[in-house]
Amino acid sequence: MNGIGGADSLRLIVFAGLFVALALAEHRWPRRPRRIERLHRWPVNLGIVLLDTLALRLVLPLAPAAFAVFIHEQGWGLFHGIGFSGLGEVLISLLLLDLLIYWQHRLFHRIPLLWRLHRMHHTDLDLDVTSGTRFHPLEILLSMAIKLSAVALLGISPLALLLFEIILNAAALFNHANLALPQAVDRWLRLVLVTPDMHRVHHSIHPQETNSNFGFNQPWWDRLLGTYQAQPRDGHGAMVLGLKQWQQQMSLLALLRLPFLPLRTDQRP
Repeated sequence: MNGIGGADSLRLIVFAGLFVALALAEHRWPRRPRRIERLHRWPVNLGIVLLDTLALRLVLPLAPAAFAVFIHEQGWGLFHGIGFSGLGEVLISLLLLDLLIYWQHRLFHRIPLLWRLHRMHHTDLDLDVTSGTRFHPLEILLSMAIKLSAVALLGISPLALLLFEIILNAAALFNHANLALPQAVDRWLRLVLVTPDMHRVHHSIHPQETNSNFGFNQPWWDRLLGTYQAQPRDGHGAMVLGLKQWQQQMSLLALLRLPFLPLRTDQRP
């Protein structure tokens, strides 16, 4: 249990440190002017983080690290069956989990019931480091269930899962950040990592752009599977973020109710 507690502490330290660093960097080098002041947006987005954390603790009391340890001790999963372990298992697990998140993201846009959950993330009218944590608690629970199912099916090691959780959280904070990178840096960095400019296209008000750039960490899946769009048609400075039918700041309660509102055909991305 000490090891599991240490893993959770490490995740929290990395998350908090990167959050503060990116928030400071955004303030110093913003990519876009804000439509809404932090005082109005941040309490809502950070409130969602607290609710997500509480939901995970209540519904899935066994931490992901503890679940991976249990699977490993039982010898379950494909990797255990074929004797695949060590550095190779960690690297392949990281790639497969990243691909899983890519396809999960596409399905959450494609399937109406899943889009009901995910559209809350797309109602943010600005993008910054807090946007990377703005997911409905029901989506968080479903996403965790999908991830743990993959862990059980493949027999992913606790180390690989811990590294993936840290990388995924860090990537979500980074690629949602309102951070201006030099064009040359962005051009080369997006060959190996989803950059803020690349992911911002995904939050465009135009549906064809919303349905592009689904990756959170590795940019290769979008390029290989035909969902990559390099730049928004309106430019990063002028592009409108969010969804056409929700172009106003929403309260925390309104966001939590969003999955239960009627879904019209014209409200799908």
